[in-house]
Amino acid sequence: MTTTHKQQIPWYLWPFWAIWKLVATIVEMVGRFVAILIGLVFILVGILVSLTIVGAIVGIPLAIVGLLLTIRGIF
Repeated sequence: MTTTHKQQIPWYLWPFWAIWKLVATIVEMVGRFVAILIGLVFILVGILVSLTIVGAIVGIPLAIVGLLLTIRGIF
């Protein structure tokens, strides 16, 4: 059983708290975008490497990791 305490932010600290939340949100969104971008690159490289039989050993897992990374970035 967990309890959460919602604390009031003092009025003199509110501007710093607001800036902190804004920066945290921006960093989170950029991180998600980068994860999606890297995932799509992994999928593309995995498909290109999989065009040869020998490359399929590396390409298929690379494409799967890229797909999982893209899904994680979206959700």
